[in-house]
Parts: sequence; C-alpha cells; structure tokens
Amino acid sequence: MTETPTGVLRSEVRPGAYADSVVLMQLQAGLAALAGVLDAAAVMATPTNLELLAASGMRPDETDAGADDLLLVVRAEHDEAAAAALLAVDDLLTRRRESVDGVYRPKSLDGAVRLLPAARWVLVSVPGRYAAEVARQAIERDRHVFLYSDNVPLADEVQLKNMAAERGLLVLGPDCGTAIVAGAGLGFANRVRAGGIGLVGASGTGIQAITSRVHALGAGLTHAIGTGGRDLSAEVGAATALAALDLLRRDPATRVIVLVSKPPAPQVAARLLGAARAAGKPVVVCFLGWAPPARRLGALRFAAGLDDAA
Repeated sequence: MTETPTGVLRSEVRPGAYADSVVLMQLQAGLAALAGVLDAAAVMATPTNLELLAASGMRPDETDAGADDLLLVVRAEHDEAAAAALLAVDDLLTRRRESVDGVYRPKSLDGAVRLLPAARWVLVSVPGRYAAEVARQAIERDRHVFLYSDNVPLADEVQLKNMAAERGLLVLGPDCGTAIVAGAGLGFANRVRAGGIGLVGASGTGIQAITSRVHALGAGLTHAIGTGGRDLSAEVGAATALAALDLLRRDPATRVIVLVSKPPAPQVAARLLGAARAAGKPVVVCFLGWAPPARRLGALRFAAGLDDAA
C-alpha cells in the first residue's frame, strides 16, 4: 500500500496470468466502477505499460512484475476500498466468463479453422513467447495473420514475413493494433465509410488519425493495412509494407494510396518510395518527422503531417 495526495495506491501481481487487451479493458472498467475507487489499471507489465503507469502516477513504487505478468493497480479513497477492489478481481473475471458461456471457443488453431473454414485471417493475441509459433501455424494453413501480440523477437518477425511472402500472404505486426480489411475492422478500428483510398501504415496512431479524418472529410477507405512498427526497419526491410502496397496497386477499387509511418531506415525508404512511384496511382507519403525531398515527386505527394495527409 502507498499513500499519495490523491488517494491510496494498492497493487497486485499475478505471475504468468495473461489476458488480452479487451479483457483487461473490461476488467479495468469494472474495477473503476467500484465504490471508493478513484482509478484503476489492469495491464500486462511490459516496459511500455510500466512507463504509461508511471506517467499517470499509477505505477507502484516497487514491483518485480515482468512482461508476462498481470499487474493490477487500484487508487482508492482509502485502504479498505482499494483492498476490496483487488479482492473483487476474480469475481469480475468470472462474470465476464459467464457472460460468454454457451459460445463455443476452440482450444486450438485447428479447432478454429474447422469452425470457420472460410476465414482467410487469423488474429493472434497470445503472450509474445508463443505468438510466433501460432502465426507460423496460421501461415502453414494458408491464412493471413493479424499479429496483435508484442514482445515477438525480431528474428521471428523476419522469418514469418519471409514465409508469408513465399505464399502470397500478409503478416500484419507484431504489435499491430489496427487494420481495416474490406470494411472489417481488426484490433481497434474506427467505423469509416467505404471509398477509394487505401492506406498502409507502420503507425497505428497514424492509421487511426488519417482514417478518421478521411471519413470526416466525406471520403472513404478500401483497406487500411497495419504493418507493425518494426516493418520499415533495415532488418525487416518493409516486407509487409511492400506486399500491402502491391495489393493496393492491383486493387481496382483503390484509386489513391497513403503511406504513413515514422521515418524508415534510409535504404528502406528508398526502396519503398521506388515501389510507390511505380504503383501507377497517386501515393500520399507521410513519414512523420522526416524531411521530404520535395512537395511532389511524380505521382508521389509528400504530406507535412497526418491532417495534411488526409
């Protein structure tokens, strides 16, 4: 327990207890709604999440939680309320499980494929140490992969994307939080109208901002394909971005393409921009924090920011 000017902070670590983001958000909302609770957090204790907790004043003073551990934090008016909230965690999780009872949930990828044999995508959200193997199984079964999991080794990412490329498949991720495929949202996606704009993004925030703004401006999307933040690194070589660009190039419904990311590795930027110039369609390029060579270069339009790109 830690006393602060804004209440009492209590935390609990559950080693090896994994839950995906949807479950964690529901749990966090349930905790925050309890009597006497001022704020709550339910996160996997990754370095990024610990930094976010620290920034919001919710990180415990001392914790030995690791990336595969569930960290629960409650800020309450008094210690009794904080303790009661942590005791309510199992009850909140049980209620959620009961609310989905009766819905068959396959225990393996093969079971999921048998349940939905026509599905072309597999969404992977498991601890990072298992994610690459599940993604590999999906590719072997000729499915595209939306790899939501983070903490996947870089070498595994390279191997998975090379394997997918050989089969004409896409691997979005690791740590891909958003995509829109033919109007269907994967991960966290905005509801936007259909239209003639296709987007490729190594920035989830960039995808969300541009798609929302495009919708507000009265236009719409064919696809918004997230690549994962490391895709444009020298090691990965824009494997997914190049495949997605080629897909949008060949898609008759896509009339304009948008590329959004943080600055790519220089050799990757040159290759990606070369592919974009050869796409045969206008391409808007938004490399955040990157100084473009010109405002316009052939079919390429360089945007100064997310709003400008939209």
